[in-house]
Amino acid sequence: MRILRMGSTGPAVELLQLALNRAGFGEPETDGVFGPVTDQALRRFQRAHELVSDGVAGRETHRALLPWYTGFLLHRIEKGDTLWALAEKYGSAVEAITLANPGVEPENLQIGASLVIPLPFPVVPTSIRYSAALVGYIVRGLSARYPFLEAGEIGQSVMGKPLWRLRLGAGENRVLYNAAHHANEWICTPLLLKFAEELAAASASGGTIFDRSAAELLDYAQITLIPAVNPDGLDLATGELQQGEFYRGAMNIAKLWPRIPFPTGWKANIRGTDLNLQYPAGWQRAKEIKYALGVRGPAPANYVGTAPLSAPESRVLYDYTLATAPRLTLSFHTQGEEIYWRYGECEPENAKQIGELFARLSGYKLADPVPGSSNAGYKDWFLEAFDRPGYTIEAGLGVNPLPLTDFDGLYEKSLPILVYGALVT
Repeated sequence: MRILRMGSTGPAVELLQLALNRAGFGEPETDGVFGPVTDQALRRFQRAHELVSDGVAGRETHRALLPWYTGFLLHRIEKGDTLWALAEKYGSAVEAITLANPGVEPENLQIGASLVIPLPFPVVPTSIRYSAALVGYIVRGLSARYPFLEAGEIGQSVMGKPLWRLRLGAGENRVLYNAAHHANEWICTPLLLKFAEELAAASASGGTIFDRSAAELLDYAQITLIPAVNPDGLDLATGELQQGEFYRGAMNIAKLWPRIPFPTGWKANIRGTDLNLQYPAGWQRAKEIKYALGVRGPAPANYVGTAPLSAPESRVLYDYTLATAPRLTLSFHTQGEEIYWRYGECEPENAKQIGELFARLSGYKLADPVPGSSNAGYKDWFLEAFDRPGYTIEAGLGVNPLPLTDFDGLYEKSLPILVYGALVT
């Protein structure tokens, strides 16, 4: 997290404002502008935590705020502690503490040992802009609350940011869901993360998600989520990346394309390569089409790169897919409320029937791509390489980036696809 003070702006400020609200130090509007109300709330927080009350969120203040970024804290057990007393002290629940600490014996707490204490709010926020740092906090928070949820990195971006993986379930039906190949479609990142949180919570409580038993779903399937394929571009498009060499490089590229709003209209990775035009399925044809349109070098969108898989982010997802060989993939994009299911003559067995089910459940249209538009995408390559069902879900309607006010509707329509995607193969 960058240092924040009066006058700072961007998603990091929105997260700070949300954390101060969660921690009970006022209710500054999560508008991404560090003004007097945020300053006073932060100073109150700093005084309460015996920090220098200077209104500057630096390293020590961010460290103190970490529980309200991640949704949990660590408590060192003292004499006289009980799970019931700790749950009351932190507003948690005994069941949540027990779940987060496998093997803990409530009647025999070990003095000096650390307990994970989940805090009384969802880990995944859906009302603030996202950043790569926030994705990392969420991954950390979910894996702490739900130890059966596996988390890790599958690789790194141009700027060295993690491409995170979340995995739930132990079933034989392996499926892989990804989001945010395109930077200005970052709203799909919280979509996958919210699904992970709701599925984990339902499994832990013996409940359902959509209309299916979560425990049975995770017994049948293994669901892997890659919530942000393009973390550098995400930071640029949401306004979190505001300075430095990579920002200046992107800004110079954007100046050549004045009709594309900067940075909100940026789709590519930080070097100007469109990650969903990087896969070895019709890449040469994609190059010819985009070159004919004038996109012959790094651009905010539609540049195919110097060669297939020349961008590290696409290479990482390609290698991971080869290594795990999923039976079905879902790639979440925006917008159009359409589902794409085929590539050229590639029509895997049952793929159309599964797509028709997704369409009925979501209200989206099962569609064929516009001729010439479907080449070099992740879904295209997966269909060609594996001959298994793979889908591009174009969620929502409007102009990218879609506003966060659309999120609830996007999630409602996407949830049945996420659930049944793990059950249909």
